[in-house]
Amino acid sequence: MTDTKQGGQTHAIILAAGRGTRLRPVTDHIPKPLVEVAGHPIITYGLGLLREAGIFDVVINVHHLADRLRDTLGDGSGFGMRIRYSVEQTLLDSGGGIRQAATLLQHPLEEPIVVLNADVVSEVPLREVIDFHRTRRALVTLVLRDDPRKQGYGVFAVGEDGRIERFLGQGTSARLPEYMFASIQVLSPALFEHMPTGAFSSMRGLYPELFARGEPFYGYVYEGPWHTAATGVDPAATDAALRARGLPRYMRRPGG
Repeated sequence: MTDTKQGGQTHAIILAAGRGTRLRPVTDHIPKPLVEVAGHPIITYGLGLLREAGIFDVVINVHHLADRLRDTLGDGSGFGMRIRYSVEQTLLDSGGGIRQAATLLQHPLEEPIVVLNADVVSEVPLREVIDFHRTRRALVTLVLRDDPRKQGYGVFAVGEDGRIERFLGQGTSARLPEYMFASIQVLSPALFEHMPTGAFSSMRGLYPELFARGEPFYGYVYEGPWHTAATGVDPAATDAALRARGLPRYMRRPGG
């Protein structure tokens, strides 16, 4: 995989613009990406994961309490990275946020782009996911995981080769393993040719349309640790799990 420190083209986008309403009242004063778990703002786990994979060029989309986030992370030099910010004056939803953030990346886009949510802690092997994506020539690769709550979040069924055969209930009725989205995805540059302007949802709007057309969507099944801070009970549970298990290895390196 290419390394942007050496002139490569691998980039990442972190989605951090949401208001975090399910974490109120905490998020009335602190943007959700800065909520601490095990002594670190949760967004820094995503930065550490990217850095471990050799991805050093990151765009973060911001809206709610954007200045707090920028003041904390700065230009990324403290993390050994380059961070830029895509400011959304009005929320653009997931798809619109990705599209606007991508305009800050070096063009023409030639390499896959990693996109992750700011409120997730995992040890997903991003190098493997990117290789998986490239080998299969996927338009979109979703990192998937099994979870007893998957029906409530929406399920994806995958075939033996990893191709997604059922996307949020749309697709084959055959009995296949089902998973939920783990909030990390890899996008081919060709995806941006399909994106509309303005605010739109990628997962609930654009992706189902492209899936129905037969575009290649793949799922990389991940079975390792995964935690979030999406709802009111999550930060405490994630904090306890990380303190019991120990921090991911990428958080024990300088700058993490």
